[in-house]
Order: sequence, then structure tokens, then C-alpha cells
Amino acid sequence: MLAALAILAVPPSAGVAADAAEQWPLVAEGEQVRATLGPQSGSVEIGQFQDWILQLERQDGSLIDQAQIMVGGGMPDHGHGLPTQPVVTEFLGEGRYLIEGLKFNMAGRWIVAFGVVTPTERDRLTFDFNLDSWSAGERRVLGSLHLEPDARPPPSPSNRVADNPDAARLGELLFFDERLSADETLSCAGCHQPERYFTDGKPRGVGIARTGRNTPTVVGAAHLSWFYWDGRRDSLWSQALVPFEAADEMGSSRLAVVRLIGMDDDYLSLYQTVFGEFPTEVLAPELPQHAGPLGAADTRNAWNRIDRKTAQTVNTVYANLGKAIAAYERTLPVPQSRFDRYASAVLAGEKRPERLLTDDELAGLELFLDAERTHCLRCHNGPWLTNGSFHNIGTGTFSGQALDFGRVFGLRSVIMDEFNCLGPYSDATPDECTELRFLNRNSHVPLEGAFKVPSLRNLDATTPYMHDGRFADLESVIDFYRRPPDKNQPSDHELPQLDISDIEARQLTAFLRSLSNL
Repeated sequence: MLAALAILAVPPSAGVAADAAEQWPLVAEGEQVRATLGPQSGSVEIGQFQDWILQLERQDGSLIDQAQIMVGGGMPDHGHGLPTQPVVTEFLGEGRYLIEGLKFNMAGRWIVAFGVVTPTERDRLTFDFNLDSWSAGERRVLGSLHLEPDARPPPSPSNRVADNPDAARLGELLFFDERLSADETLSCAGCHQPERYFTDGKPRGVGIARTGRNTPTVVGAAHLSWFYWDGRRDSLWSQALVPFEAADEMGSSRLAVVRLIGMDDDYLSLYQTVFGEFPTEVLAPELPQHAGPLGAADTRNAWNRIDRKTAQTVNTVYANLGKAIAAYERTLPVPQSRFDRYASAVLAGEKRPERLLTDDELAGLELFLDAERTHCLRCHNGPWLTNGSFHNIGTGTFSGQALDFGRVFGLRSVIMDEFNCLGPYSDATPDECTELRFLNRNSHVPLEGAFKVPSLRNLDATTPYMHDGRFADLESVIDFYRRPPDKNQPSDHELPQLDISDIEARQLTAFLRSLSNL
């Protein structure tokens, strides 16, 4: 933060709504006396002695050129008085008095009170105001980080039913239907549990078998561009298709999923409401029960024996089901966090915004915004506190049984995916597929060990952390950043050391927890 402070209500030209009650100079009305107050320099410096100007006039507008003035005050929310004893040292003429020795030692709500005694008046004047420690640049960053209430996800050009209520209803039914798994015991909600903020609380997801990675939440996922820790899918709907066929997740096949929809009256009716006539040829008895390009060898072989026209029809229905699930996931609300409320209050010029965060949380926020010391904003920016990109922080696994090279293979997968934005089942025009069209495919860009930067929102509800769930709590994550792995091949990561004290680590952790929903 900057040392120079300004009254919280700044001029409207700075882009922040100003409260008229706190414009410079401040104005206070007593029963007999009216006063204005302002720092002689025009700004307040924390912890510094400054000269202030108090001007007094009577209710009829005449100036008061003779008065005894006593000064007091403090921070009512913290229960302490002024850190100094200011005094009036000089009469400047035209009802103006010079006050020396006034010092404010912290940001927040202050009261400065004056007792005024003249030959004909006796009055008390109280100035109640906030000192705001955020610079104009920091305000802009706060504005970029905070989430508006009921924030709606951006359009999804590749999904024409993304905001169709009937599609969302169909998607919700699919999301919770265990019949869509091979053994009819698992649904999408098995790993994305609503009561756990649509995660599962496990280091690595467990479907039919244990998966290789941590289960991310789908809440707010529609605001992002890449899906899975390695970004192997470029839309929420194409991501939703993978678990049905993944051997360690739901272990079914696309033909089995599509046929179930066509043979269930409720599903069939809702599907046709959203997408039109269901193709009955995929229900032909001569088709195998399971067929798809992924999964066991017999499933893949069965898929290869299906004629291409039928396979394309199956893919079309299958893609539609993913689009319906995405439509449902787009409806999941993301309430504001306490940080969002604080940032909104600061930007709106509300009184006492600091009451919304604890002292540790405010100190942690200051650290988070300090690009020179913590580097947090390099990767965690925007209202979802992620740059949506992929970075190597030294967590890749390049040997042993749990091999995970991260983005290097995810990049290849998303380019080859038949369900990507440029594919035949997308509803987008090519020029709407911006992320995929301008995807950096430079082989010289190191992608080994790079994983998607996760959102920092609702961290309390999404434990454990990292792509493999290796850290059970935020304290362990911060400790990892303070003591990153050695930089050596093949894990020559890009993580700078976080050089902060134990107290600062606690404060930074406190701020991160303030990003959780109310």
C-alpha cells in the first residue's frame, strides 16, 4: 500500500462513487457552530504528524475569530483514542485555525471531536470519517478481482442450448443418474457432490477405480476456458462427456448412454423438447450394448464395426447430452464472498468497509496485492482468481507409477478432440472459437509439468489441493510456496520463492479463506 492516505470518498473522476458526507473539506454541524476540517497538504499520511485547518462559523454564516478549542477523538470500533494530543497553535484569519500534532496511525474509521467555546457560544463538533489506504491502482485491481452478485457466465458459442432451462433440467437429471455408469452405482454427482461444493474431498477422485487427479469443482467452471488439469477439453460440455467412458470413472460407453436416453420415456420426452426428434436408429437391436472409441478393447472393437453414419448419429446425441449437462452446471450459483463484499464497499465509497474483514485478512489482502513480494497476481487474477493458463510449479511427476506430465499431453488431446469448438458437433462458427484458433502450439514452450491454475474461490470447501491432492490444508500450500522444490531437469519449474514471515503466512492464509462463500 502507499503511505499516503485519502478520505475514502474520492472525487468521482477517480472512478469511485463519492459519499457527499465525506467530501473534502469535511463538514460538521453543531447546535450553534458549523465547522469545516481538512489537512493542509490535501492528503493524509499514515503515521505522520500533519497540519490541519479548522474553520468555524456561526449558523448565520459569520466567521468565528475568537475561540477556545479542545481536540479529542479516536477509533470507536477499536476502542482507543487518538495516538497524539493535537492542539490549536495559530489563528490564520477568516475563522481558520491551524491544528498541529494530529496523527492517524492506521486506516479505518476515525472520530475527531472539537469542543468550541466563544464569548457567546459553547458547542461540540464531531467529524466521523474513514481513512482509506488503497491507491488508485490498487482500487483498479480490487475492482478486477471482486465478483459481482449473481455473476452470469459468458456465452458458450459451441453450445446453442447453454442457457435453455429445459436443457438445464435434462442436464440435472443426467448429472445425478447412476444408471449412466457401467455398474449403475455412479453418477457425475458421485465425485461432484453438491454438499461438498461439487467436489469429493479426496486427494484423487474415485470412480470405478482411483483416478490420477484431484476432482475440481464445477461451480463457476462455465466462466473458464480450459477443462481438466491439463486442459484436454475446451468447453464445459465436451468435458462432461469424458467421465462416462473413462475406465476409472464411470466406465460406460457412449452408445450405452445414448441408448438409455432413447429407451427412457422421461428422458426421451425432455430430449426431444430441447433437441428435436430422437434418432431411433441408434436403438436398433442389432447394435451392441456397449460401443465407443474409448474404454476396453471389446468396446472399441464394437465401435469400429459400426457404420460411420450411425457412429456420427450416436456422437450427435452424445454431444447433446454433454451440452445439457453444461447447461445445468451453468445454473449453479456462486454467491459473493466476504472479500467481494469488502471490495464492493471500498469501490462504492461505503463507510467502514474494513469491518467486513479481520485485521489478519486485510493484512493478507495487502500481501496478495504486493506484486513485488508475493507474485500471487501473476497467476491468480480476475474475478475467478485464475489466469486460466498452465504453469509449472514443480508438482509434475516424471517417473514412477504416478506419471503425470500435465499440459504437454493435454494440448495434443484438445487439438485432436472431435468434440472441440472447431469440431463437427460444435454449434460455433470457426471465428467464435477464439481460444482454440489462437492456441499456442510452439513446441519450444515448455509444457512438461504445467497444470491449470485453479481458482482460489471457496478454498475451504475444495480441499485437498493441487492436481494430485497432495496438500490437505492451505497452510501446507503456503509452506510449499515458501520452500519450493529445487529447480532441476526435468522439473525446472517457474515458481519463485515466497519470502514471507510466519506471521505473514498466517495473514495470507486468512485472506485466502475470506474468498469462501458466506
